[in-house]
Amino acid sequence: MGVINLSVSSKQQQQEEMRNQTTVTGFLLLGLSSNPEMRLILFGIFTVIYSITLAGNLTILTLIWLDTQLHTPMYFFVSHLSFVDIWYTTSTVPQMLANLWSPSKTISFAGCGAQIYLFLALAITECVLLAVMAYDRFVAICHPLRYTVIMNQRVCVLLTASAWISGFLLAMVHTVQTLQMPYCGPNVINHFYCDILALLKLVCADTHLNEIIVFVVGVLALLCPFSFILMTYARILDAILKIRSSQGRRKAFSTCISHIIVVAMFYGSAMFMYMRPGSGHSPEQDKIVSLFYSVITPMFNPIIYSLRNKDVKGAFLKMVQWSQPSQRT
Repeated sequence: MGVINLSVSSKQQQQEEMRNQTTVTGFLLLGLSSNPEMRLILFGIFTVIYSITLAGNLTILTLIWLDTQLHTPMYFFVSHLSFVDIWYTTSTVPQMLANLWSPSKTISFAGCGAQIYLFLALAITECVLLAVMAYDRFVAICHPLRYTVIMNQRVCVLLTASAWISGFLLAMVHTVQTLQMPYCGPNVINHFYCDILALLKLVCADTHLNEIIVFVVGVLALLCPFSFILMTYARILDAILKIRSSQGRRKAFSTCISHIIVVAMFYGSAMFMYMRPGSGHSPEQDKIVSLFYSVITPMFNPIIYSLRNKDVKGAFLKMVQWSQPSQRT
């Protein structure tokens, strides 16, 4: 009888401990620096970066919307990439700026969950969208005569929808699995946003399943699209090398170079972050890598697509000329 009572008491104690573990209502984000002067400098730097990101991507969206010459499949995908980048960087940077400005660096449990979900959903969407854009370049170069038939409006919409749907579904699996874990006291996240890898370090339970999910989602969202991009560009390169004139080869390659740069920047840093073994992670290194693919890359994307693209530069000049009063009279 005493053994039974002891067993019941032990179970009640375990249940009470689990209830105490799940009472965490918020987290403390350590951010990028604890030095007040450095925080003000970083606040200024990232305010400028965020402003450039918003201005650049909004400009791309406006140009594609206004200029009918940019109403093509390629720019349809570019417009979605810009839209993703606006919200992708917005999911983390405003919170980071608030933490740099204010001594209070707290974020609620619900706010942390929302940030994880939006960040992952938009990041995965961008991964798939970049693969879709590679397919668009493949059709344009390898099947130029059938391009408008293959990349019709219905196909473009379906490919874009698949990128958005896959992003938000995979992010849901990640987020739900992470938030239902028990958090038993230490609530300090050594990062500038609620990153899953940093958050899992606060879990007071076995995170083996979570680590498997991180790896599986990394394979599905990063490795599979990246492998598809590599195979696609292998076919594109083969087609370009068969073009007899050097001018034709340069023209064909120039239509791909902007996409190649964006892919290298985004996938390189993201795969370094999420496809490494767990022992290879250090907090400070993770922050720097995260800054690159979550803050720096969205800023450079519109610059890369505009500076290397005659169509976009031409549309921008037309918009500037139209906005001048002397040009409208």
